[in-house]
Amino acid sequence: MDFRLDEEHEMFRQTVYQFCQNEIAPRALEVDQTHEFPWDNIKKMAALGLLGVPFPEEWGGAGGDTLMYAIAVEEVSRACGSTGITLAAHTSLGTAPFYLFGTEEQKRKYLTPLAQGKKLGSFGLSEAGAGSDAAGTKTTAVLDGDEWVINGSKNWITNGSIADVLVFVAMTDKSKGAHGISSFIVEKGTPGFSYGKNEQKMGLRGSVTSQLFFDNCRLPKENILGQPNDGFRQFMQILDAGRISIGAMALGLAQAAFDAALRYSRERQQFGRPISDFQAIQFKLADMATQLEAARLLIYRSAWLKDNKLPFGKEAAMAKLFASEVGESICREAIQIHGGYGYIEEYHVERYYRDVRLTTIGEGTSEIQRIVIARHVLRELKGQ
Repeated sequence: MDFRLDEEHEMFRQTVYQFCQNEIAPRALEVDQTHEFPWDNIKKMAALGLLGVPFPEEWGGAGGDTLMYAIAVEEVSRACGSTGITLAAHTSLGTAPFYLFGTEEQKRKYLTPLAQGKKLGSFGLSEAGAGSDAAGTKTTAVLDGDEWVINGSKNWITNGSIADVLVFVAMTDKSKGAHGISSFIVEKGTPGFSYGKNEQKMGLRGSVTSQLFFDNCRLPKENILGQPNDGFRQFMQILDAGRISIGAMALGLAQAAFDAALRYSRERQQFGRPISDFQAIQFKLADMATQLEAARLLIYRSAWLKDNKLPFGKEAAMAKLFASEVGESICREAIQIHGGYGYIEEYHVERYYRDVRLTTIGEGTSEIQRIVIARHVLRELKGQ
């Protein structure tokens, strides 16, 4: 077994790291303070091919793999959490459904410009009463001749009001419950499709999180994605893969917090010595470094499993669960190492802490991840 990145992946990591530190990190504090969506970052990432990393070149992507994509999200989030979640939502949620379930025509029309970064994507799943209970969607789609008539709303949709194209789920056969849900495509500007407020959030303030409304919104019959009533299976598959990216996002933020704490511990003098000389600080740094390495191995392994077409759902849930929870712990300890300075914006670590908090909630809460993992391990035990 070889746990090192091969030459191609290591070169990719170094390229993305340098780009992110030079182009994205310098504006991260400003983006957080102004709540400004970082369009400049998105355009620069698109030019570098980062908005289509895991998709084939024939469809406008960079021809990379899931591991490269995880590395990209990690490094972008390390520089700016708001930009990192925008990248993750666009790729895993807004673009991947077209690659996995789209027709040839839908791929040409939507997948290619999304993977090229010419358009921004989003995914509408959550509703006011359907968060962890993702199958509890109340949005409906009724076929009327050659059109679907959509009514309902969505909440907490990353990239929602700024996306050019959005995949969303709606109930097409209530009698079938979760197996009566279908996936649809809606473009910005479609009559009957509108946006509510963009949420004011604790962290990730430069990302856009929106309410969406469908009021007798009419979509062409061909705007269904995949087969009717197959939406639940589709979004479960999408969420499995998306958990790898949220784990990578938590990892990037935690790495940034650790880097800052390590530097500060060597510069800050107390009692005539750098605080890194004190065992209390050394123990914190040791725990943080160990947690980072463990999280990275879990994330990279789940990406490797997916790339090798092996079952990865359990491992992706484990990676997301562990990385998000130790990520929050690492960011908290980074503030503690900074002391009073850690509580002010200038030193960045309070922002990392606010940003990483979402990773224990989005793409399934930590509680949901534990349910997913438990189901996998119990199923495996039953099959022995």
